[in-house]
Amino acid sequence: MSRFLFVVPPLVGHINPTLGVAAELVRRGHEVAWAGLPDVLRPLAGERAAVFPCAAPPLDDPALVRPLSLRGPAALKFLWERFLIPLAEEMAPGVRTAVTEFRPDVLIADQQAVAGGLLAERLGIPWATSATTSAGFTALAGMPKVEEWITDVLHALRQRIGAPDGTVDPRLSDRLVLTFSTGELVGPVDSFGDQVRFVGPSLAPRPSTDGFPWDRLDPARATVLITLGTANAEVGERFLAVCAAAVRSRSDRLQAVLVDPSGTVQESGDGLLVRPSVPQLALLERCAAVVCHGGHNTVCEALWHGLPLVVAPIRDDQPTIAAQVVDAGAGVRVRFGRATADQLGTALDAVLGEPGYRAAAERVGRSFRTAGGAPAAAAHLETLATPPATGRLR
Repeated sequence: MSRFLFVVPPLVGHINPTLGVAAELVRRGHEVAWAGLPDVLRPLAGERAAVFPCAAPPLDDPALVRPLSLRGPAALKFLWERFLIPLAEEMAPGVRTAVTEFRPDVLIADQQAVAGGLLAERLGIPWATSATTSAGFTALAGMPKVEEWITDVLHALRQRIGAPDGTVDPRLSDRLVLTFSTGELVGPVDSFGDQVRFVGPSLAPRPSTDGFPWDRLDPARATVLITLGTANAEVGERFLAVCAAAVRSRSDRLQAVLVDPSGTVQESGDGLLVRPSVPQLALLERCAAVVCHGGHNTVCEALWHGLPLVVAPIRDDQPTIAAQVVDAGAGVRVRFGRATADQLGTALDAVLGEPGYRAAAERVGRSFRTAGGAPAAAAHLETLATPPATGRLR
């Protein structure tokens, strides 16, 4: 039996892929614990999960809301300065306590929870990266100044909470990187590094969303899920309104479930069901296509179910993921800030009516299943845990 500590940011999309891996490790007889923000972690990992509390910047702080006008390097700099660096500094004491009390054989750090990698290096613990998006390998390509700036920021952070003479990039373990995708979506993977393992999506049961009106879905019409994920509600009003208009004009043959946490879209009886949240995995089993922002989890969950996509990336890794979808032939890309109802409707007509999109989505979905998912990830982590490394904190 080994002990595995997951260090995760307070972001649902980053925690979800690790849930299945943790459950598989427990099924194999290992001990699992978490380091993160309990208010976000416990509803996902379960009340019985071993959670070592870590602090985090206030998630409702208006200063963390990035203006939609921030794109590219400016958006990345905002993310690191306002959130990722403060998050690492606030998480560090809790991560250290978790290591001291739980004594993990392996630490698994999310790419955006860089305190995990820095402290694992400092304390001599074998560690792996949980790469919830493959875009982390390529997003900075062609932006050497941005990469240099991030390297300098991480060096300064290492002096404060890590090993001052350390050299490992806390975003990418030099021993094991678990990437929840496959080459069928990402493209050629030869240049990603020998420690990178493409295991495909890790899907696990999630807390149910009670009261979803399944009886309102008309089996005679194609169902489309429209969602911008869990972190884009503040910028989605215009785009969701455009999507609603496109669906209403096709209500004779199409219906949509539109996820709108902010409540700005009005529900009507013409093919549009509006909900603040949905049981996404269960709903995808009844869908014919997905419209989304290009978030990695939503894209992979749609493709797992063989569903073509209309992707409207906003920022961060989303343009990279959207490009992967288009290059794989599994969807159509539209412009988030400028798409009209007519353009959205044309894109929907294409992915629903042209069989090549669904065939490509199904091909990617098959590759996901072949990659192994959570069991494959757990097996790689077991290998990292054995034989035990010397010099661990005990």
